[in-house]
Amino acid sequence: MSEPDVLLMDGDCGLCTRSAVFLHPRLNDQQSLKFIAIESEEGQAIIATFPEKMQQADSVFLVRNGRPYMRSAAALRCLLYLKWHYRMLFPFGWIIPLPLRNIVYRLLAKYRHKFFAKPEMCIFPSLAP
Repeated sequence: MSEPDVLLMDGDCGLCTRSAVFLHPRLNDQQSLKFIAIESEEGQAIIATFPEKMQQADSVFLVRNGRPYMRSAAALRCLLYLKWHYRMLFPFGWIIPLPLRNIVYRLLAKYRHKFFAKPEMCIFPSLAP
C-alpha cells in the first residue's frame, strides 16, 4: 500500500483541531489522509522538503501525491478526500479565484485564536491511519 497523503495543521489551534475532528470520520478512505501537527518533528521534517518560500509560511499544508499545497489551496483540496457529497463542493470552491480565497483564509487564520479555544492537547497522533 502506498503512503497516505499528509495534512499538516497547527496542533495548538482550535480551528485546526475542529477541522480535523470534522474531516476524519467523513473521509472516503480512512487510510488516504494522515493528520500531522506542524510543530512535531515529523511535521518539521516534511516542511523542510518544501521550497524555501513555502517553509516560511505560517499556514496549513497538504501534501497530495507528493506535491505540497498551502493556505486555501490545501484547505479546498481536503474536500477531495471526503465522501462523494462533500467532493461535489470542490468545483464550486475552485471557481473562486485563488487571491480572493487566500484573503478569506488569511482573515480566518488571523482571528482563529479569538474564536476557537486552544485544545487541551494535540489530537493529531490519534488520527493517524
